[in-house]
Amino acid sequence: MAEVTVIGGGVGGMVCALLLARQGHEVRLYEQLPRLGGKLAEHRRDGFAFSLGPSLLTMPELFRELGLERELVEPQLLCRYRFADGTVLDARRDPDRMAAEVERLAPGEGRAWRVFHSWARACLGVAHRTVFAGPLVRPPGEARLSDLLAVAPARTLDGLARRYFRDPRLRQYVGRYATYAGSSPYRAPAALGCVPALEHGQGVWYAPGGLARLADDLALLMKAAGVRVSLSEPVAAVEASRLRVTGIRLASGERRRADVVVANTDAAALYGRLLPDRRRLRRIARLGPSSSALLILAGVEGRTAGLPHHSVLFSADYEREFADIFDRGSPPRDPTVYIGCSAVDDASQAPVGAENWTMLVNVPARDPGRWPIKVEAYRDLVLERLAERGHDLAGRLRFADVFTPADLRDRYGAWGGAIYGSAYRGRLASFLRPGNRGPRRGLYLVGGSAHPGGGLPMVALGARIVAGLVAQDFPGSAAGDVSGGT
Repeated sequence: MAEVTVIGGGVGGMVCALLLARQGHEVRLYEQLPRLGGKLAEHRRDGFAFSLGPSLLTMPELFRELGLERELVEPQLLCRYRFADGTVLDARRDPDRMAAEVERLAPGEGRAWRVFHSWARACLGVAHRTVFAGPLVRPPGEARLSDLLAVAPARTLDGLARRYFRDPRLRQYVGRYATYAGSSPYRAPAALGCVPALEHGQGVWYAPGGLARLADDLALLMKAAGVRVSLSEPVAAVEASRLRVTGIRLASGERRRADVVVANTDAAALYGRLLPDRRRLRRIARLGPSSSALLILAGVEGRTAGLPHHSVLFSADYEREFADIFDRGSPPRDPTVYIGCSAVDDASQAPVGAENWTMLVNVPARDPGRWPIKVEAYRDLVLERLAERGHDLAGRLRFADVFTPADLRDRYGAWGGAIYGSAYRGRLASFLRPGNRGPRRGLYLVGGSAHPGGGLPMVALGARIVAGLVAQDFPGSAAGDVSGGT
């Protein structure tokens, strides 16, 4: 049995702590905030509840396998996409209905969507065999040729969209999936195009009471497995010899020994502060940070006819939007806006006769104090763009609170406020992210900034990978398996 310390109580850290405890290890988790869940958090005000992190769940079976039994709800639509010309694409889970919706929007393109979806399913199959299955230690040149061909390695996501679709609106729809990884579709690898296969295959889901309830459920499972949790307890350093970790030092100065340290922190924070490593920090810096987000959390009076749970209102110039974010370091003047309104499916999320609107805009991972526009003015600009696109909230707003990249940076130690650590840039992006094994024996990385990436299912998969690595590296110390089964 190994003594395990997990730094950070985000979902990746919680799942990893749970799996390692079930293997028979003695596990202790330290979280600097007074609560668990990391970015799986919420904001409450005046009877309204808002998600501050993930707004949907894919691959729910990963959490079922851990023992989570909470009932989930599937919204009627995957998402409603509204384009700058006023046209609308209602994304349906059923592939036949989705192809019909695409055909309605762009006659002649329904068949193209079917071909694209077939490619996405094949790409997802490769991901399950490779990226999702374990650490990426095999060089790309040694990968199966069929796998490489299946993920269109020479293309960007935008290039993939151009391969299948003539209509620029459908290219914009495909490009949207780069933002699931905080990246630009003009630089991100085509492999991100496998996400639609997840959505149309397994659906997108919501937990009544808010997705933050999943963190509550994980906390109960950890307690039952014997994980010891210390809240409001920041870690100042990972202590190590030249070859292996020896423990941690708390901000209080207290030292705790450990055979295994799992860092559920931003990789840049790990190698910049907790265990300084200039070479690895430079490698992360070369990738550049992912995008960040500006959230507008609005209490809205009245009900909006036909409003779905998830909506995306696209900008008129997508390429300019991403150039603003990644090249100019400026929030886009014409932003794409995501709207999440969980009150559509869950009356507990807003007072009777009102709605909770979470509006998200992709912005650079940069201190808002260095933006060319003040945060309050930018909030008003976003609301103006919404009004231009058919959602005028004038006279309906009870309040409009703002959550910025500075909040992400200060609460979670995120690199500049980046949501997903480093961005996906180039065809080998998946192989360049920080790995799950650290540079010392017994050090492991989990969470959105490490392999295989961010989002609820990805960090859960990363936790399974780390639990498997610990079982390999410390043979004979594990009492159970790493599948997550109860």
